[in-house]
Amino acid sequence: MLAYLLRRLLYAIPILIGVNLITFALFFVVNSPDDMARMQLGVKRVTPEAITKWKSERGYDRPLFFNEAGAGTATFTDTIFFAKSARMFAGDFGRAEDGRDIAKEIVTRMGPSLAIALPTFVLGLFVTVAFALLLAFFRATYLDFWGVVLCVAMMSISGLFYIIGGQYLISKIWKLVPISGYGGSLDAWKFLILPVLIGIVSGIGSSTRWYRTIFLEEINKDYVRTARAKGLSELTVLFRHVLRNALIPILTGVVVVIPLLFMGSLLTESFFGIPGLGSYTIDAINAQDFAVVRAMVFIGSALYIVGLILTDISYTLVDPRIRFD
Repeated sequence: MLAYLLRRLLYAIPILIGVNLITFALFFVVNSPDDMARMQLGVKRVTPEAITKWKSERGYDRPLFFNEAGAGTATFTDTIFFAKSARMFAGDFGRAEDGRDIAKEIVTRMGPSLAIALPTFVLGLFVTVAFALLLAFFRATYLDFWGVVLCVAMMSISGLFYIIGGQYLISKIWKLVPISGYGGSLDAWKFLILPVLIGIVSGIGSSTRWYRTIFLEEINKDYVRTARAKGLSELTVLFRHVLRNALIPILTGVVVVIPLLFMGSLLTESFFGIPGLGSYTIDAINAQDFAVVRAMVFIGSALYIVGLILTDISYTLVDPRIRFD
């Protein structure tokens, strides 16, 4: 198992390097530093002196990959790629266009993102699995039919509808919770209830249908018929056999999502004014702050690779037959 994990970690290095190179090419080859200067300065007619000053202040006046004027290692280190992209492997994300340290901002904003994402993830998983088991238990009945119809209807509705509708109904009409904002004290729960509730409701349709399909596939297998032939009740068969053997496909989709919880929700945080990583990314895109966007893309790639490794480890925990050599 240890050798397998080491191989996966070694495989992750070229993947991250490739993602880093592609991201760098998109930002600096397609969009040159001169173009970035014109966008940041925000005027139609920018003087060459202003562009040169802007690039010099932010380190964009150096060559992209190879510095012919440099001596020794400076040939590669005194470049935009090393200063803006390669250093991210060491955790140095640099500074945003407004001068703030990106790493500190990420650490600060990770808390609000997790405060929304973790309850939504845990409660949503419990609700959808329980609902899917209920539909599987009453399969081929009217309850199953109308449950599937409800799931399809909920899947067909945009996530923006849940957000706007929830804000209008629960916050504006009923005035139960604040419509937006965030508080760092003990009163933070007032601002988190509505985003968490909307996150759970918006995911019920697709997740329930997916889990129901998995459970129905397991129910039709031979070991389930054998368990029923032994006299076990239907509830025992569902929870002790079907649910346990359906964990592998469930974990495939669940464990991969766990690292991405740190990245926050772009729409939810933006609409509810939550100062998390999702709103941080949206603000950076609107402000054309490419340093922040590059850092978030790199972190998202690294966390996704971690999620894949965690998925493989979780397989061995739920199924002892699986071994990685």
